[in-house]
Amino acid sequence: MDAAEGSPSTGQAVAGAPHASAPDQGQENEPLLGPEEAEAFKSKWRAVQTAFVDDPQDAVRTADALVAEVMQTLTRSFASRKEGLESQWGRGEEVLTEDLRIALQRYRSFFNRLLST
Repeated sequence: MDAAEGSPSTGQAVAGAPHASAPDQGQENEPLLGPEEAEAFKSKWRAVQTAFVDDPQDAVRTADALVAEVMQTLTRSFASRKEGLESQWGRGEEVLTEDLRIALQRYRSFFNRLLST
């Protein structure tokens, strides 16, 4: 969302969280961050907006750092899920097709969101 609105697109659950029973319809809108983590980021964003009045330049620097932190958090979440699947392959275990389907759906959802922003 627009930075001025105070609602960055972070209010979403962890990408690697197990949701094997989640219906396909919900996959596209599945949260990317957990509720606590999302709320912490939103709280930081509100502080950035409040600080803008007193020091606009510092507020923009802080906003940049916050967006970078959100992106790094999302990257770690997806990397963790990927590592979990790859470790199963590395041990010679068979990864369930259902787990791979869910992983692909999450990647597709994230990919589409990135392209639509």
